[in-house]
Amino acid sequence: MTRIDLTGLDARPAQVWGGVRLVPLVRDEPVPGLRLSREVYEGFGAVDLPDRTTYTSYIPHGFVADWTGTGAGAGAAAGGEAAAYGTRLGGDGAPPSCVPVRRIQRMAKRRQGERRLRFLPLHLALEGYLALHFGGPSVVWDDWSREALRHGLSPRAEAAYAGWTVPGLAEALRVFELHPGQCGMLLYVADALAAAFVAPHPDDYRLLHPTLVEDLYGELVHQYAYYGGPVPEFTARIRDGAGGIRTLADLRAAAREQERAWAVAHDGLMARDLLETSYAFERVYRAGPFDLYRFLPPFQRGGREQHIGELITDRKGRAAYLKTFRLSENQIRKGHLLQRLASCDWHLERTAEALGTSYAEVVRRVRGAGLDALLDAHTVAQRLREKQES
Repeated sequence: MTRIDLTGLDARPAQVWGGVRLVPLVRDEPVPGLRLSREVYEGFGAVDLPDRTTYTSYIPHGFVADWTGTGAGAGAAAGGEAAAYGTRLGGDGAPPSCVPVRRIQRMAKRRQGERRLRFLPLHLALEGYLALHFGGPSVVWDDWSREALRHGLSPRAEAAYAGWTVPGLAEALRVFELHPGQCGMLLYVADALAAAFVAPHPDDYRLLHPTLVEDLYGELVHQYAYYGGPVPEFTARIRDGAGGIRTLADLRAAAREQERAWAVAHDGLMARDLLETSYAFERVYRAGPFDLYRFLPPFQRGGREQHIGELITDRKGRAAYLKTFRLSENQIRKGHLLQRLASCDWHLERTAEALGTSYAEVVRRVRGAGLDALLDAHTVAQRLREKQES
């Protein structure tokens, strides 16, 4: 599996509120045998990971996947602060906040004796991004500091915005109407895809729809919401052709044709990068006939949007659950640089050759990615002087 398969989900005409566009995704039939519910938390959470690191973040809730076949209910909404998340070495410190910290056991945990799995939506994917080559240099090159060789990229942190801080999003989610059979949505800000969310059952989506305002959104989405203008509303024009529209059946058929045309245009243009990108999937848990994955993009340069996220698939690989986070250009560059460094055994000269650039430029990119503390300043400065003199 390399791509996201939304087979069984159909896009309906978009709804617009200012600069926010929501494209409903509907199913003819719910995914059999899987339900989602919500477990409400408060404040910051700290998750101890198997590799002796700790992930800290504002975590408003967890999701519970239930494959017992008995259905599920969702909890009440929770409030909170703007979000920050990070990973660091060691499991005994508190995150940089004065609010109480809730200890959460593992990113995904099966309830003992039950066919239910509790996992942390979005945080499962974000922790995978933060852990990208977290170990740091694997070879003792002189260019890297002793601290980098000892502790790798720890601590590593990124910043994100809670949904209610994204201008217009809370109001848009409040006024949007839900379609019959709606099991998901694609959320656009200034017509840039901000997030995707899919649930297995319409009742699950209806109950979990308000949680979108508590999700994390990237810097790019926040900026687009601030500086982007209103987007055009979806309009459909039904022309009276040669045969004419003489009955309600004719009108209904013409309207359905417009819906199909919108879905084709949307999937082939607006959602193309999300659906056509080849991802690296990591299976986190097998839940009966379903699999929970998190995924990373290829971190390709060139301006294409790239998302991280998590996915629950059925036996045919079709998405029963999906949640995504759009990376900023800086985050894509950082992922691209880390992958190149790791593929070249963290040797700066070889990395420069692989990137088709100079040693000085690689050093600049490392510093620009916020990883300058990993470099041995004295050794790097000496090599830069030698290269200038030669």
